Amino acid sequence: MPRPAPDSMMTALGFPASVERIYQKVQLQSGRELLWVASALMSTPDQLLAELRPLLDTGIARVEDSRLYIDSPAEALARMAAVSAARAGEAHDRLEGLAAAIPFLTAGAVRPAPGDVHDITPIDGEISSGGQPVGLIAALIAQSKGDMLWLRPDQWRIPREDAMLKVVGDLIASGRKSRAIYPVRALHEAPATLTARAEVGEQIRVLPDLPTRMFIIGTTHAVLPEPMGFADEPRSLVRQRGLVEALTLLFELLWERAAPVPSLDRGEARPDLRRFLLQQLATGAQDEQIARTLGISLRTVRRRVADVLTELGADTRFQAGVEASRRGWL
Repeated sequence: MPRPAPDSMMTALGFPASVERIYQKVQLQSGRELLWVASALMSTPDQLLAELRPLLDTGIARVEDSRLYIDSPAEALARMAAVSAARAGEAHDRLEGLAAAIPFLTAGAVRPAPGDVHDITPIDGEISSGGQPVGLIAALIAQSKGDMLWLRPDQWRIPREDAMLKVVGDLIASGRKSRAIYPVRALHEAPATLTARAEVGEQIRVLPDLPTRMFIIGTTHAVLPEPMGFADEPRSLVRQRGLVEALTLLFELLWERAAPVPSLDRGEARPDLRRFLLQQLATGAQDEQIARTLGISLRTVRRRVADVLTELGADTRFQAGVEASRRGWL
């Protein structure tokens, strides 16, 4: 179910309407005594602090020397953009931490000969090379239950995509689900592939970038490169339930951050560049970096940024971020 469009800056930042209301009431009182502000609102300090708890937890509201300080809208936006960037970094760190916790899986120098399988001890799983990956995945799907979760940073370039599409289509036709996250550039580099996957029923979202290939089946299997990254083989097959659950949690964190592509429902693979541009600008990315991340030309980036600034009536990129949040574009 699509989320309702935010109608204010605070709701655009993920706060409920009740927090927006109290923020509007106290924002102009920033710097005054907490007791004075509470009295002006016909409340007690404890009651006011309870209402402000979500803002206190994020640092938008602070009590220093008995005075209440509230960030301006621009300061609040900058603070939350920094929090979002930190969370993205934490997700990446979790993945690296998981890799470090599985020494054998991250031993890049250990490469079996094609067709060989080495047991992982004490991890339930194995590392293998060679064989037919499509057949391996099809067999795993047939032997298991649950939905499929994919991180697909670059696999749309491989020649076996047609065979994989049939596997996905058959699974969805049987009543199971497939969810996949692609990098934004796939919308430009492989629109036909994404459209075909959407047409067979796969749910697709996109992120500026992805940390590794990964494929999860239900709660029982996870397949990823050895070491984690973008290599086709050797590959790690993990059956250890706790590790599969940890990788699933990572996927869900990325899925929550990823953006849907509504145009895929109409048989197109057309990104909402405005949203992605604003997200990149909010992190302080420069034009060259944005062009590489989104898979578009530097000239296109500069033209789109200029168009967004004009549309928002903003003179600077920071002002554009504040106004975009106010309108619910972020």
